[in-house]
Amino acid sequence: MIKLKHKILLAAMLCINAMVQAATSPDEGMYPLSELKKVNLAKAGFEIPMNEIYNPQGISLIDALVNVGGCTGSFISDKGLIITNHHCAFSAVQLASTPENDYINKGFVARNAEQEIEAKGLTCRITDSYEDVSTKVLAAGARASDPASRIKLIKDEMKNLAKRAEMADPGIKAEVSEMFIGKTYILFKYRIIQDVRLVYVPNRSIGEFGGETDNWVWPRHTGDFSFMRAYVAPDGKPAKYSKKNVPYTPKKFLKVNASGVNENDFVFILGYPGRTFRNRPYQYIQYQQQFQLPYTAELYEYENKAMDEAGKDNKATEIKLATRIKRNANVLKNYRGKLKGLNAIGLIDKKKKEDAELSAFIRSDASLSRKYGSLMTGIDNLYKQVFNEAYRELWFSQIYSSTSMLNASAYINSFKKAMNARPAAQRTAFLTDSAKYLMNSLRTIYNSYDAHADRAIFAKMLSDAAAFPANQRILAVDNSMKGSKDKAAQINEVLSATLQRSRINDSSFVFNELLSSVTKLNNYTDALLSFEGELRQQQQQHKQETERREGELNKLMGDYVTVKELFKKQNFMPDANSTLRMTYGHIKGYSPVDASWMKPFTTIKGIIEKGASGNPDFEYPSSIKKLWEAKDFGPFVKNDLNDVPVAFLYDMDTTGGNSGSPVMNAKGELVAVNFDRVYEATINDYAWNESYSRSIGVDIRYVLWVASKVDHADFLLREINAK
Repeated sequence: MIKLKHKILLAAMLCINAMVQAATSPDEGMYPLSELKKVNLAKAGFEIPMNEIYNPQGISLIDALVNVGGCTGSFISDKGLIITNHHCAFSAVQLASTPENDYINKGFVARNAEQEIEAKGLTCRITDSYEDVSTKVLAAGARASDPASRIKLIKDEMKNLAKRAEMADPGIKAEVSEMFIGKTYILFKYRIIQDVRLVYVPNRSIGEFGGETDNWVWPRHTGDFSFMRAYVAPDGKPAKYSKKNVPYTPKKFLKVNASGVNENDFVFILGYPGRTFRNRPYQYIQYQQQFQLPYTAELYEYENKAMDEAGKDNKATEIKLATRIKRNANVLKNYRGKLKGLNAIGLIDKKKKEDAELSAFIRSDASLSRKYGSLMTGIDNLYKQVFNEAYRELWFSQIYSSTSMLNASAYINSFKKAMNARPAAQRTAFLTDSAKYLMNSLRTIYNSYDAHADRAIFAKMLSDAAAFPANQRILAVDNSMKGSKDKAAQINEVLSATLQRSRINDSSFVFNELLSSVTKLNNYTDALLSFEGELRQQQQQHKQETERREGELNKLMGDYVTVKELFKKQNFMPDANSTLRMTYGHIKGYSPVDASWMKPFTTIKGIIEKGASGNPDFEYPSSIKKLWEAKDFGPFVKNDLNDVPVAFLYDMDTTGGNSGSPVMNAKGELVAVNFDRVYEATINDYAWNESYSRSIGVDIRYVLWVASKVDHADFLLREINAK
């Protein structure tokens, strides 16, 4: 069975080879596994055979990788033990926490299997195989005569291919990923483990040491790690959480190397990086810099202030809002780092110059001019349309996630519409069979809902919409704010009529009354549901136009990459898209500004120094200082630092989704867990540069030291055979 699977995987890899004919700089790139043979890893410092990373004929390191909660994790024992980041487990820790059992702040240690807690909302996704299906997808799109129909046919074919793969093998989850817009499409097959449990999460003052003060900053002293365990049914098949389930036995698990690494050592990462946008024209970067990044950062800052205020005197509310606040804070600081980086390196001007040269290249060749003569003008005209709608579309992209009860109303309105689309005689059965799925979605919303924060954030969204230019109005907002009163008074009236008077904000009413019968669901209406319905109607009216633009962009970007490859005389690495990639480099410091040099390692000494500042972000357990003063480092100091290393830097190419990725040494042994980038490297999504692109990993020696000395979780060290 293994050989058959890997023969299919090998064939898929050979198909993907067409994507890249010449490797870029060996230090840059999130390489699909098919491209590894084009890179001289041995010359860079790799010490084991290449098939140890990926072996189409057997087991290899990729079999130890999992995608968990949007992050990467890795198996480190034959009992399904997973190591990833603290922030990757945070949402599950929050859902398990109460004011009485505050696991968010105090941490959690399960000293036996019975004490392990369900990691609600988290699953493990393991890459099984993949194949190039570009020909099938593009052939489907070629049947269309207009851009909107083209993109619909492409999306339909992507879904159909995935569905057929799942029907052929019910044990997998299939997904077609777009590697290059309008050019390359890969069918990925995944095994999904549904039962994941929390095993060990350190105290928050360790897992988040430095807080927002240090987020995206070096030097860093954060113990951003956690341990989970994957479970399956007794027959080895994936199953939902059950006490009868047993630990999953992975095909491969990583060996933990407690001896550590040194400056300039070779290291590499396997993981599931999120999204990068390096193969885009200058207008895309311009849109990010002018609209997307500043709008989102400003909104999230406001949301967090509102949520902080709501939880200030209420522990239960603080816990309820913790995950959302943490996510917002991470994004807004990342976006501001991107803005700073884009301005610092002048990326728009560089890309504009590059695109002008590409345009001249097209004009210089008669055959290219005939085929692609309108390409650059087409891209420019398309983005002018995008810019013209930017504020309204950004508002629509955030309104439901920003205002919890509006999101709940959207679920209820959609459910009611689906129910009433059925014959009257079938509606009760539909409600009985489907209400549980609606309730699960609504519970997720209510779990992080606070009325005061929701009102404050909705008020801002209404105020923003009321100030949009005439061509970007939100009709539902305009219709609800008619009258002669000033804007503030009008907004207060809308808030009172919608959020305050709606019974949707009462989960007990929704679950026990509203969804108890077809009649009650159909008879209930209020201003909030009506407002959401009007919003949705306007979105639907614009859907055809956005689909037309998306279809046009799909074709333009396929041509753009094709011509650019001809111009550069090389193919490019596909942008990251949450599929399995490898990146490699070395442990290196860097110079963020003139006349400064950042060393690549931090130690516990830095925790003590930062803790003396009085900044609450730098609080830490008192036992750390006592152990440090006593030089009680155990076996985890085998270097000239005479201290336990906490984190280190490397020049690898990472982005979001690489959180939790295993950092491995030249022998493929785990030496750190990737968790962040330096502030200057937040623009990795758009551009990578050896001089400033540095990623940060928590040193495995610190992980083991904290587990052993601080939290006395020595059972974990025994399980992973780390000394």
